[in-house]
Amino acid sequence: MSEISATSSRPTPAASGLSVDKSVVLVVALAMVIAAQLIGQLISPRQSLLFLIGGALGVTLYHASFGFTGGWRRMVVERRGRAMRAQMLMIGVTAIVFLPLLAMGNVLGQPLVGAIAPVGVSVLFGAALFGLGMQLGGGCGSGTLFTVGGGSARMLVTLVFFIVGAVLGTAHLPYWLSLPAMPATSLGTLLGVPAGLAVTLIGLAAVAGITVLVERRRHGQLEAAPRPDRKGIERLLHGPWPLVGAGLGLAALNAATLLVAGHPWSITYGFGLWGAKIAQAVGIPIASWEFWNWPAQAQALNDSVLADTTSVMNFGIILGAALAAGLAGKFAPKAKLPMLSLLAAAIGGLLMGYGARLSFGCNIGALFSGIASGSLHGWLWFAAAFAGSFAGVFARPLFGMDGFKRS
Repeated sequence: MSEISATSSRPTPAASGLSVDKSVVLVVALAMVIAAQLIGQLISPRQSLLFLIGGALGVTLYHASFGFTGGWRRMVVERRGRAMRAQMLMIGVTAIVFLPLLAMGNVLGQPLVGAIAPVGVSVLFGAALFGLGMQLGGGCGSGTLFTVGGGSARMLVTLVFFIVGAVLGTAHLPYWLSLPAMPATSLGTLLGVPAGLAVTLIGLAAVAGITVLVERRRHGQLEAAPRPDRKGIERLLHGPWPLVGAGLGLAALNAATLLVAGHPWSITYGFGLWGAKIAQAVGIPIASWEFWNWPAQAQALNDSVLADTTSVMNFGIILGAALAAGLAGKFAPKAKLPMLSLLAAAIGGLLMGYGARLSFGCNIGALFSGIASGSLHGWLWFAAAFAGSFAGVFARPLFGMDGFKRS
């Protein structure tokens, strides 16, 4: 549900009737094999596995167009909630797996920690900025990555400024953390796993129920899932994949990430790290900033970017989406874009990067993984980001994009 500007250019017909960009598929597949081998040799087999999990995430995200931006906008503009209900189902299924695992604290020698963060002003403000930015930028954290992989030049602009905003966020985060906040709170720890899980599932069901009431009030009935033009292997390779099936696949892959990495799926920390390394390379004294003096951040700044689990998974998502686009015959970067649209992409990227750093993540790290981990901050992030997204829908026409239209 992010905005994909890639369209098919010169596809090669396959025996099954599909159009396949063979050169893209060969190059990307070779790059993934080489990268997996390189990461495994230079860092560890575990890190290589995380890269491949990222690749699977990229394929799934691309083929289902599974993002939060378009789904939230459809709820605001059209009063259609099918995408949001799929998101709530995805988070709920993940929570059923996460909360018992996190309560164990360790699986086969791998320590497990959830996406738990403080609940305070920084989350409220940062998430609202993120929600506004994702409507202007045209994609959320995951949406930006898979659309870049799919060949979107506009989303590449969003990603560049996303990185810039994330670095600026690291400069200001210590101040924001000094503002009022509650301690990091997990429903699983606070209430126990059964009660914490029940509260989480009830909250998610309530959100889904509200979308049902709103949609039925506007349209009289719920929107049916579109009938696929293709079936079997053709649909698997070309898409679109069903939202519910893709959501369940993403839930499984997030669970795999928790078991392999020791923490849930996240995205935006990698952007800040990439930007910090680039800034350091051009002479900006990033290492003197307070954030980059904290032990974990200082270590990440000094290590190879391939040692960062978030980064290698992000690389995997981009390449996985590119592979999916090639198999579908849809990889074709579009370079000619309106200036206002590019300006919106830049502003949106900045807001998302800065907001994600202040609010401890994006729609993946804070919302998906946060709520699934039982974190209260995930719920605050959801409410604030949706409010910001609502404002963003109204702001889109200022940049020549579709927005809110009364009907």
